[in-house]
Amino acid sequence: MNAKIFWLFAFVVLYWAYCIYWGLKCARMARTAGDYFIAGRQLSMWVFVLAATATSFSGWTFMGHPGLIYRDGFQYAYASFYTITIPFTGVIFLKRQWMLGKRYGYVTPGEMFSDYFQGDAIRILTVIVAMLFSVPYLGVQLGASGFLFNVLTDGLFSVNMGMWLLSLVVLIYVAAGGLRAVAYVDTLQCILLALGIVITGFIALNIAGGWGSMNEGLAKLAASPVGKWGTTKGYGGGDYNAYFAIPGVIQFTAGLGKQTPVGGLWTGIMCLTYMFALMGIQSSPAFSMWAFSNNNPRPFAPQQVWASSAGIGFILFFFTASQGMGAHLLGANPAVTKAGLAMSDVLAASIAKKPDSLVPHYFNWIAPAAPWLVGLLAVCALAAMQSTGAAYMSTAGGMLTRDLYKRYLNPNASHETQKVAGRVGVLIIVISALLVATFSRDALVLLGGLAVAFGFQMWPALAAVCWMPKITRQGATWGLAVGLLAVIFTENFGLTILKGIGIDIWGRWPWTIHSAGWGIIFNVAVCWIVSANTQDAAAAAHRQKYHDFLAEHASLSPEKQGLVPMAWGVTLAWMFFGIGPGAVIGNWIFGAPNAGYAAWTFGIPSIWAWQILFWALGVGMMWLLAYKMEMSTVPETEIEALVEDIGDVAPQQAGSS
Repeated sequence: MNAKIFWLFAFVVLYWAYCIYWGLKCARMARTAGDYFIAGRQLSMWVFVLAATATSFSGWTFMGHPGLIYRDGFQYAYASFYTITIPFTGVIFLKRQWMLGKRYGYVTPGEMFSDYFQGDAIRILTVIVAMLFSVPYLGVQLGASGFLFNVLTDGLFSVNMGMWLLSLVVLIYVAAGGLRAVAYVDTLQCILLALGIVITGFIALNIAGGWGSMNEGLAKLAASPVGKWGTTKGYGGGDYNAYFAIPGVIQFTAGLGKQTPVGGLWTGIMCLTYMFALMGIQSSPAFSMWAFSNNNPRPFAPQQVWASSAGIGFILFFFTASQGMGAHLLGANPAVTKAGLAMSDVLAASIAKKPDSLVPHYFNWIAPAAPWLVGLLAVCALAAMQSTGAAYMSTAGGMLTRDLYKRYLNPNASHETQKVAGRVGVLIIVISALLVATFSRDALVLLGGLAVAFGFQMWPALAAVCWMPKITRQGATWGLAVGLLAVIFTENFGLTILKGIGIDIWGRWPWTIHSAGWGIIFNVAVCWIVSANTQDAAAAAHRQKYHDFLAEHASLSPEKQGLVPMAWGVTLAWMFFGIGPGAVIGNWIFGAPNAGYAAWTFGIPSIWAWQILFWALGVGMMWLLAYKMEMSTVPETEIEALVEDIGDVAPQQAGSS
């Protein structure tokens, strides 16, 4: 056994021991169903801050994100703004969901929706969303872990063997300890995630000769037309190397998604609607249960502003961008190397055919000099992959138990019976994900594209419960159903179905609008139309009781009411210029990409400087909303719980208060 593999196994064993320790410890602590499914609403502040951050940023952040920056350039790097848009969803919804959960004893979002809307259709849809999110998302993460070990062990483990072996430990600690075990393991996983990205970024910068040397190399590349997309060819984004510019505001010339976009996919509107999709992570049903698991909302603001927006944002905009773009200069791009623009050829040219392999190649580069570091980085990557998957396993198992088994099959299920059912649910989810990943990777890829876009379709239903009493049960239910269908049929999975029945009218992401964008357009339209035509006085009075409670405990003080228009303006302006159509300005405002290194205002490409600027402004926006506008702060008046024995009794109706 060589030194690299020895250290790899040494660190993995230590990591596994930590995971199993917390699984067994938390299993002993889980005396009730509420303890098991939502940690007894007693997660401590810093456990939630780190755990929710780890859950938000998965192994895709660690492995896939640098590879896509390498593949598509800085136009794709706008995706790094998900460090702000993911917790932005939390700012909008988490505090108010926590208040409702505390008040009425909800354990799952399905219980909350069913109680609020007085119907079970949306409850069933919520479980479906949770499953469609969890199984493919988990399958992608587990498959990536198997691929990582296949590469780092030099083929000693096949992808499938590594995937099944690594999944076993996750299954043990999640099934044993429930959400509390997931949270405590996630605290370490968050630290490892951040540490691994930073170290890998330093490796890339070291190979490239440092920050200045890398940017001088990027300037030479930017002055050439070499690259996957060539140049942007003037579609609103200027005539620049497409690695260094977004290709305009929108592309109708791409037809209905059946033509290749000119100069690249990541138009301003594509970046915006892709951010919508990633907002689906914290609007997914799993994060409702994360909200319910806290004793108070105190952890929400630091997680949203400092841990996610500021901390992970800094890491992605500097270190992940360096990994992805630096790879072009280090041999990973055969076209760049052939043109004489590369600084070295230490990375394999095969990365061009499989961008996801970029990060493992950085690991292998340092193996001869520091095999122990490869072992550490491998565990960092593994922790990143398992952090999100574990949370979705636990919460989806809870929803299967509470919203299906307990609701319809065994309404009087005891605490112990619910815990057993929850563990069976986790097992079903893991096996389903592994089987799909093992025997149908094509199906996994197709389904994986649906996950986060599905989560975003929960926005109107959450807006109804938290903010908008005029949305009716019928409006929210039909809107969600139609939104899910719109997502499906603007993604490859649905297009495959349509082609099978002879329909071939549009392609994936028509007009460079992401499926999440199409889904929410149809979702909101149907929701508004149906709600306007299904108003009922008795149902409206029932819903209003929830909003009266929220207004009593979460309203702004009179002196801050005047800040509301300003907060709206700041948020909309940031979205337009930072992640939307206005971002085309960033292509050239700090120096045209092809103007040369000396002409770049900050010594980096203009598009990169624009992204860093709006990242900093985005952190400020999040502070304004979370703290100043009190959207994530602790209510001044205490919330009185109507249900003491959570997890064993049915939630109280608002009308009974």
